[in-house]
Amino acid sequence: MSKTEQFLADLVGIIGPGACVTDEQALEPHVTEWRNVLHGRALAMASPGNTGQVADVVRLCSHAGVAIVPQGGNTGLCGGAIPDESGQQLILSLARMNRIRSIDAEDFSMVAEAGCVLATLQEQARAVDRYFPLSLSAEGSCQIGGNLSTNAGGINVIRYGTARQQVLGLEVVLADGSILDGLRSLHKDTAGYDLKQLFIGSEGTLGIITAATLRLYPLPGDTTTLLVTLPDSGNAVTLLAGMRARLGDRIESFELVSRFALELVERHIGDAGLPCALSGDWFVLAEVAVGEDSEALGQFLEEAIESGQLSDAVVAKNIAEAEALWRMRHAISEAQKYEGPSIKHDISVPVSRMQEFLHRCARSLHEQEPSAKPVIFGHVGDGNLHYNLTVPAELAGDAKRVRRVTSTIYDLVAELGGSFSAEHGVGMTKKAYLRQYRGATDLDLMRRLKRTLDPQGLLNPGKVI
Repeated sequence: MSKTEQFLADLVGIIGPGACVTDEQALEPHVTEWRNVLHGRALAMASPGNTGQVADVVRLCSHAGVAIVPQGGNTGLCGGAIPDESGQQLILSLARMNRIRSIDAEDFSMVAEAGCVLATLQEQARAVDRYFPLSLSAEGSCQIGGNLSTNAGGINVIRYGTARQQVLGLEVVLADGSILDGLRSLHKDTAGYDLKQLFIGSEGTLGIITAATLRLYPLPGDTTTLLVTLPDSGNAVTLLAGMRARLGDRIESFELVSRFALELVERHIGDAGLPCALSGDWFVLAEVAVGEDSEALGQFLEEAIESGQLSDAVVAKNIAEAEALWRMRHAISEAQKYEGPSIKHDISVPVSRMQEFLHRCARSLHEQEPSAKPVIFGHVGDGNLHYNLTVPAELAGDAKRVRRVTSTIYDLVAELGGSFSAEHGVGMTKKAYLRQYRGATDLDLMRRLKRTLDPQGLLNPGKVI
């Protein structure tokens, strides 16, 4: 029996034959990125059913020198959950670990395994009159383990913060198979280093998240969804500042969307459509917890129209209209796939410099590549934009021109004090930019942490650093 055959036999002995997949056709969805851009090959895919099995699989891989690629819902956009092309890496799927171990409504917390689908966590929280605010376009299929490993953001960051802010404790399997049991629900704990922070956002390169204690919140109560038309993209920053001053922390979401992005959705997504006609080039889709003071929002909108901060405002009259508006927003990435090739960027800049970024970047790219059409949308409230470009096939196929476009955007982002990766992570596609835009001290410390926690380099190799 060869070493590979022995390894696979031992793997089946740990997790059972039904939880080990080696058939190439069955593996295809797991070795292909969501955008269908990156492809790899895998030795096999293991799907452990509990944390003990994860630990046993990791110990087996450590002994055999087999690299591990942790995978959740495989909805990432940077190749962080895709194996390389060697065919020698093991995909470790957390999909079977999908139990909610406990919900404590009085403690405002829940303990969920890494394979729980995000939408399920939202639903289960609501079932006990609590709110789990992490919300993404892929929430129907993405898994909480993946969300935490990339420190996902989403539409509610402005009020609740990123995935990192939703974590009270973690259970993590380390590279040697030992288990870090940190599933405490404490809101205050200064006993030593806050170890969970090492693993949130590390994309499975330092340890494998198997479960998390998550923070819950009171239900936001009555909310109002509105779509406002802006005279110019830069007005979004002024509008947001005014809303914050008037409404405080009741702004749940504040999304800037370009006209072209919404037109793509109407063109390609059959079940999506706006409840009103488009009347401008830039829009803000916002969700506000109005509470008992619903008149404050209406008064603010009237004043904003009079002052020229916005051109028009449409308030959803019912839940169906609100859902239709958010369906448009969440379908943008899907619509881009049907439109053709695109160059995607997930950037952040200080909110106060968002207007400058939008204006300067538009001018530079128009001069550089006039055929590229910006598809811009994102979470202006936290400075995060998805600055994507729909491009002709001949541009998409020219790697040198693509790199030049990306460098134009990232150089401006860096100049304005921003980041080339706001919420999608680094994965395998942005490693070169991490080296380019982060300082030598940052990178050295990252590498030292990696060597310390994963001395064999078997956890998601080729990702991040």
